[in-house]
Amino acid sequence: MKNAARIPTVVALGLLMLAGPQVSVAKGPSKDPSNEPTAIGRGGAAATVDVAGTRAAIRALRHGGNAVDAAVAAAAVLGVTEPYSCGIGGGGFMVIRTPDGKVTTIDSREESPAAMRPDSFFVDGEPPDPVDDFDSARYSGLSAGVPGTVAGWDRALRRYGSWSLERALRSGVRVARHGFEVDDTFVSQTEPNVEWFDDIPSTAAIYLDPDGTPRDVGSTLRNRDLARTYKLIGERGARGFYRGEVAAAMVEAARRPPVAPDADHGWRPGLLTEADVKSYEALKRDPTRISYRGLDVWGMGPPSSGGSTVGEALNILEGYDLNAGDRTRALHLFLEASRLSYADRSAYIADPEFFDVPLEGLLSDGYAAERRALIDPATAGTSPAPPGNPRPYSSTTHLVVSDRAGTVVSYTFTIESTGGNGIVVPGYGFLLNNELTDFNFDSTTHPNRADARKRPRSSMAPTIITKDGDPYLAVGSPGGSTIITTVLQVLLERLDLGSSLPEAIAAPRASQRNREVTEAEQAFIDSPEGQELASSYGHEFEVPESEVLGAVTGLDFLRRGRILAAAEPERRGGGSAAVVRP
Repeated sequence: MKNAARIPTVVALGLLMLAGPQVSVAKGPSKDPSNEPTAIGRGGAAATVDVAGTRAAIRALRHGGNAVDAAVAAAAVLGVTEPYSCGIGGGGFMVIRTPDGKVTTIDSREESPAAMRPDSFFVDGEPPDPVDDFDSARYSGLSAGVPGTVAGWDRALRRYGSWSLERALRSGVRVARHGFEVDDTFVSQTEPNVEWFDDIPSTAAIYLDPDGTPRDVGSTLRNRDLARTYKLIGERGARGFYRGEVAAAMVEAARRPPVAPDADHGWRPGLLTEADVKSYEALKRDPTRISYRGLDVWGMGPPSSGGSTVGEALNILEGYDLNAGDRTRALHLFLEASRLSYADRSAYIADPEFFDVPLEGLLSDGYAAERRALIDPATAGTSPAPPGNPRPYSSTTHLVVSDRAGTVVSYTFTIESTGGNGIVVPGYGFLLNNELTDFNFDSTTHPNRADARKRPRSSMAPTIITKDGDPYLAVGSPGGSTIITTVLQVLLERLDLGSSLPEAIAAPRASQRNREVTEAEQAFIDSPEGQELASSYGHEFEVPESEVLGAVTGLDFLRRGRILAAAEPERRGGGSAAVVRP
């Protein structure tokens, strides 16, 4: 199976087995159908980063489920095949468009423990360096927030779905039992974690061979602990995850990381309690909304910065005539709008329960005009650019699914870093998140500082676009802080530069996040536009450590009821797209 999006999220339930995790790895090839990154048809569609996830969604649609049922079914499968990126140990954001044309969002972002304080990550009273000290903060019990994924699935199904949680999890149970084939992408994402995974026996037992190396390419990885956990959630509902033995085991793993006697690293204890887990609630939020060239663009509001930052950048770009006749100029303006929007993102986006986010101002046309006036149409700006003042204008794996009735789901969920905090809850088969490192954990004054029962800022940007109330486009991506620019660039390509959705997804990418140097894929740097942006506009580029930016999935709603589903053709091993009736 293809392993494409790397934002962590996985949580599961199961009975604790004293003999150790019930995981088996069968050697030898397994039958794996080829991934198709593009499909056109009717009756509903889905695109995910993995063929098994897409198949689960299409199977649900063909068996009477709606788009929400199918999204949860696919997400449960991705929690098995994409464990380093997503799962019930993390959280996410879901944007839903219902057949009546209404758009709503569900916030299942992880939440910090009640004992969390702004200086909880400090060492001997000194603030950590967010770069140099990141690993020691991440690989610890301290970085784990209360997972929100299960609560989010439960709320989505109860309010907008037609299936029970138990039925939606059946495909995940099946894949966890039978396993998936380990490929090159999965191995490449295991390798950076090896020295940490081998500190935690419950993690090493699943993701490493007995010799301490990544599982072999072509082997079949089964996770029967996770299958039992899914079944337990199905039988007991969300309460089976947030109360009882699963909650207790999760808290124990965070508070006293289950390290081996010969562990090479120190793992800081966490602050999570069973009371924290029990009190968690997935929240209904109002979506962000802007108008762009006659289209309504709906996104996720705070604590995600996706909707606000994509929206602000689009508002800035709307003041220009952009077309395929001058792609270099359009890409220059895209980078500059991103630079200014990220400056505002860093200054103003945080959990709205803790900080008065000036969302109306950030998304206003007047503020966009003020920020647009700072852009030199012929020269790259300098970073860091200061934030503006929006208050006078005021009064963050990804999958997409649609059904024949017109429900559309754009869903991004994660466990944060690739592999989360590295701790598999013993006996339950899921990795915990390290989402609390998304706080500005080196500050006691920043709006996004660590605080008790607070949700850290996210970059997830699940997006749905409508035209005259009807579905027009749905896109999203994983990729940490690059998610926003990835979604924004795909929209620029599709809406302004004449690209089809598959072409927009395949195009080389760049990401300007208010930094002196713009991260860009090598293909972007080597392109004629990239060369001209450097030589004529003064942009400086560097290839990101991951070498690629994002892993997009999207739906394009065509004429006469047809839908085009599209995923990455190559990035992260390629994605998978399918329709109910080709």
